[in-house]
Amino acid sequence: MHDVDQFEDALVERFRRHPVLAQVAGLAEADFAELLLQRRFLSLAFTPVYDLAIDLLQDEQGRRIARVILREEYPGRSGGVPSHREDMTEDLRRLGIGNERIAASRPTAATLHAVNETFALVADAGGRPDSDLRILTVLRFWGEVLVSVEYTRLWERMARRLTVEGENRSVFYHPHLLHDAKTAPLAGLAAEPGTHADALAARVAALLVDERSTAVFAELEERAYRIKAEFYDQFRPALDRAGLSDLAGSRPQG
Repeated sequence: MHDVDQFEDALVERFRRHPVLAQVAGLAEADFAELLLQRRFLSLAFTPVYDLAIDLLQDEQGRRIARVILREEYPGRSGGVPSHREDMTEDLRRLGIGNERIAASRPTAATLHAVNETFALVADAGGRPDSDLRILTVLRFWGEVLVSVEYTRLWERMARRLTVEGENRSVFYHPHLLHDAKTAPLAGLAAEPGTHADALAARVAALLVDERSTAVFAELEERAYRIKAEFYDQFRPALDRAGLSDLAGSRPQG
């Protein structure tokens, strides 16, 4: 299990050091806004990806965890509490991105590719004999662990705009960077894991039973990483416009 954590932590660090994420604080305002608008389309895909995964999961404990995470996206039963998608839009407005620009935004080819590849990854996982391990690995790494990495990096740019008189006013990005994060190794989870990543990790760890399963885990995490990294690759030209370095060595290899 230690080797699995080492592999995962190295992949997380690779993603954290993607040139666009690592230098997001230096992007021009218009390019940063476009990045957030394109990233919004990945967020909009979160719930249908989870729906598809729940349909395909056979592991009842894993399915229950996924249901809880999915239902947290729409808190409150009476309609009086904003959904997480609405919270994201509220943060965008506070960052100066108004309704007109949100309404006018359209997913780029690269963004659509990232969305389609994610659905394909989950669908393909669901048709395999070891489908539960594959699906839960994707949900945890694509939908939770890497999301926390993304939002932690984006927060470096957002913090000064969403913190007013010492008060954190973020209702989406900052809360998600906290509750999606990996806080413990797969081998050392607390009895009551507190984040989404750690809750899913409890089931993933139970399914890692031999060398073949750990190889599958590594394969799926690598594929999820590539989807995310290639999404951010589309913003590399923004680095040039800002006079920042584009570190080609961090591109996904393959």
